[in-house]
Amino acid sequence: MRLRLRLLATLALAAPSPPPPLVAQDATVVLRPARVLDGRGGVLTSVDIVVAGGRIERVGPRGAVPAGARLVDLGARTLLPGLIDAHTHPGWYFNRQGRLHTQDDGDSPAQAVLAAAANAYATLIAGFTTIQSVGARSDADLRDWIATQGLPGPRLLTSLEPLTERSGDPDSLRALVRQRKAQGADVIKLFASASIRDGGAQTMTDAQLQAACAEARAQGLRTLVHAHSAAAVRAATLAGCTQIEHGVFVTQDVLDLMAQHGTYFDPQCALVFRNYLDNRARYEGIGNYNEAGFAAMERAIPLAAGALRMALATPGLKVVFGTDAVAGAHGRNAEDLVCRVQQAGESPMHAIIAATSLNAAALGLADRIGAIAPGLDADIIAVDGDPVRDITTLRRVSFVMKGGRIVRDDGAVKP
Repeated sequence: MRLRLRLLATLALAAPSPPPPLVAQDATVVLRPARVLDGRGGVLTSVDIVVAGGRIERVGPRGAVPAGARLVDLGARTLLPGLIDAHTHPGWYFNRQGRLHTQDDGDSPAQAVLAAAANAYATLIAGFTTIQSVGARSDADLRDWIATQGLPGPRLLTSLEPLTERSGDPDSLRALVRQRKAQGADVIKLFASASIRDGGAQTMTDAQLQAACAEARAQGLRTLVHAHSAAAVRAATLAGCTQIEHGVFVTQDVLDLMAQHGTYFDPQCALVFRNYLDNRARYEGIGNYNEAGFAAMERAIPLAAGALRMALATPGLKVVFGTDAVAGAHGRNAEDLVCRVQQAGESPMHAIIAATSLNAAALGLADRIGAIAPGLDADIIAVDGDPVRDITTLRRVSFVMKGGRIVRDDGAVKP
C-alpha cells in the first residue's frame, strides 16, 4: 500500500501544466462556443459560459468579458457537459508482454496502479469527466488521489470488490455490504448471473439479491447488478436493486417490469464485445477467454443491439450509459454512443442525455454534474462539430475542463 501511494504521489508531481483537475481556476473563465448542448435536451447559441471557483456561474447572452477574466474562444465547436460512463474497469490493462494483466503475470502492485492511472487519464482527455468503476479494491486509492492529491483523471466512484453467489448466505451478504461501506465503497456491485462467455444464467438466488439490495438501501448505497438472463434481471428488479447492467437476454416483459419499478438499465451496445474480439490474442487462454467464450461474444453483438433497441422503445424505462470498458477500450468510451445511434436507432440527443444528466441522476450527483447550468461543477467539454447532427463528433473531443480546470484544449486560448 505504501509503495502504491508513493507511486501515485510521484505521478501527481509529474502531471503536466496546467495544474491538475479539481484545483479550481483562480481567475474567472469565459467559454465562448458556437453552440451549447445543456445535457437536458436544450440547445443554446450565441451564449457565454462563465466559470468561477470551479463552478458554472452564468449561462447567458454573449457580452463584454468581465475585467480580469480569461476568454476561451471555442470557435465553431459545440460545448456540452462532461460525459459520464456508468460502468468502467480502469484497473484492467495489457501488460508489457501484450497480454491482459493478471495477478500472477509478474507485474508489481505499483506497476498496476500506474497502468490504472494512465487509463483514467486517457478516459478524461476523451471527454469523460466522471466514471463509475465496478470494481476493485485498488480503485479507492485511484479515486482518492484524483480527488485530493492532484492526480489527473475523471471523478471516480467505485464499488470496490463485487459480491457474488459465493460471497455467502443472506446474512453474510448483509455483513459484506456493511463492510464495503466501511471500506469506502460508493456503490455495491453484485454478480447475479454468469458471464456472457458462460451463458449468462442466474447465479445469485432471489434471497441473496433481496438481502444485499435491501441492506444497501438501509446503508444509503446504490446497487449495480451484473445480469444477462431475463430471470436474473427480473430477480434483481423485484429485489429492489438500483441498476441492472448488460441484460443481453432481456425480454420485453422484464423491461416493462423495470420501468414500473423505476430501475435504471445500463445495456451495452458493442464496444465491450468488439474490443474483446479485436484484442483476442491479448485475452485468449486466460480464464473463460477461450474459443467458446469468443464465439458467445460474437453472437452477443446483434443480441445486445436488439436488447438496447427494445429498451429504448419501452415507455418510462431509464436507459443510462455505461460501456464496461476494459483493457483496450479506455479512452474509446464514446464508441458505444456512436453504436447506440447507428446500430440501435437512438437519437443523438437522447444518447447525449443518457451520458450526461440521466447518468448524473443515476449516480446521485444531479445536483453537481451532468448539465450546463449555474451552480453545477464546471465539468465541460467541447467537440469539433455538432453531435446532434453527427454523433461521431464525440470521437473528436478537443477541449476538456474538469472542476473549472482546463485539462485539454487543442485550440487557441485567448488571453
